[in-house]
Amino acid sequence: MRPLHLPDCVSMIRKVSRTVAVGAFSVVAMTGCSRRAPIDPQLITVWVRTWYGAIRVERLSPPVASRLTAYAATALYAGIAAVDPVLPALDSTLRGVPHLPRADRPSEHDGTLVAVAAERTVLDSLLQEALPTTRAAFGRLADSISADRVVHGVSAAVRARSDSLGARIGLRIVAWSRTDGFAATRGRPYMPPIGDGAWINDAPANTYATQNLSGASEFIALDNPANQQRAGNTSDRGLIMSRPKVATIKSLPAANMAGSTEPYWREVRPFVLRTWDACPVPPAPPFSTDTASALYDDARAVYDTKVALTAEQRTIAYYWADNAGESGTPVGHWLSIASQIISERHLDAATGARVVLATAVAQADAFVAAWGYKYQYAHLRPRTYIRRVIDANWEPLIPTPPFPERPAGHSTQSAAAASVLTALIGAMPFTDSTSISIGHAVRHFASFQAASEEAGMSRVYGGIHYPSGNMSGGALGRCVGASVVAAFGATTVSQR
Repeated sequence: MRPLHLPDCVSMIRKVSRTVAVGAFSVVAMTGCSRRAPIDPQLITVWVRTWYGAIRVERLSPPVASRLTAYAATALYAGIAAVDPVLPALDSTLRGVPHLPRADRPSEHDGTLVAVAAERTVLDSLLQEALPTTRAAFGRLADSISADRVVHGVSAAVRARSDSLGARIGLRIVAWSRTDGFAATRGRPYMPPIGDGAWINDAPANTYATQNLSGASEFIALDNPANQQRAGNTSDRGLIMSRPKVATIKSLPAANMAGSTEPYWREVRPFVLRTWDACPVPPAPPFSTDTASALYDDARAVYDTKVALTAEQRTIAYYWADNAGESGTPVGHWLSIASQIISERHLDAATGARVVLATAVAQADAFVAAWGYKYQYAHLRPRTYIRRVIDANWEPLIPTPPFPERPAGHSTQSAAAASVLTALIGAMPFTDSTSISIGHAVRHFASFQAASEEAGMSRVYGGIHYPSGNMSGGALGRCVGASVVAAFGATTVSQR
């Protein structure tokens, strides 16, 4: 039997192979139609796990993490699409994205190598200020995947063509990333508004100590516990081995519990939303100490919840905490869920890349929108109100993060991710093993929506969000998710 060339292969697939319908995106399994093996879907999973590790080690805030992973996911998808004639370009899907190169002769390229080269180029740019160990981890991963393809018969000529194409894709994504307004948000001072109902960062100093869990830092400075070491408070190990981040880092700053996290994030270009406020969020209840007021009811609900907190509610609060500096943040958590579904549903690499990209983009836009409203309303946190009005000695179960309350970020981002995953995968039960590495048992969920609702309620159980903040975040996230689903033209994918 003669070898099948790509046009013959596509024709045969359309006749006899089962098509995985994904709306505007139709992904087909091409096993056996090329002289090279199809792309292993675990390519997507292993990169997602490495993103999670980088977010944790670099101690990134959730907004910064969401931007990093959205561009990284774009690179993986574009690399695979470059040699897959069925996967469409992203030109009409993502805002401002340039036309990304594709192979004129896909059969003369290796899709794995194209995707790896695109990913490496993008991450080399975005991680310029990362710790040396982080950059080395991504480099080793890329090298090991490339070496494996050579072992499996990819010729030097194919590798050279594939690396060149991937690099050109990556460079265009890098250029696109530099026009999103992120650079203009760096290093700008922020002064919170003043007023009875205005947010202030009044978290006690002992919340900063959690930042010391990272192996990348030893010394804790109360004005920025995650970022800097000072003369007289350092050690040889700290200076030579730990490689702590310095205060001058702009693109990958460590989360700072003593500061104000990304107050200008709404100026960063969304990936799908036309504007950061395209999905409306009503303002918080007006400030009042009246026991009949809506704000008092909100705060009293948080207070009473902690008084009667069950063991299961405590577990939920800790499970979804996803604190910056101690985990992959909510961004890494939901991308981990998405990558686990690739194996559970036996998705091919093209479909898996699309699922991860849509999830990453939904989270990125959710943070742009949520942070826009957070700093527009600058609503005070439950700890501030409860200690001022109800109980002067009250403390939340988990540390209050360093940014305003409304809307709840976990609720927004979880609802957005769950909406996209439900549209792409369906309302399926699943098991989440994301947090085993940080000491949590696996949890089982009836659906993505159920998981997102639990994630939202975890912040009320933890004492850091009002019920109304949770509800407004959920509504915002569902709106963002619907916008992403519409842009991607998504319908439920099928199992292979």
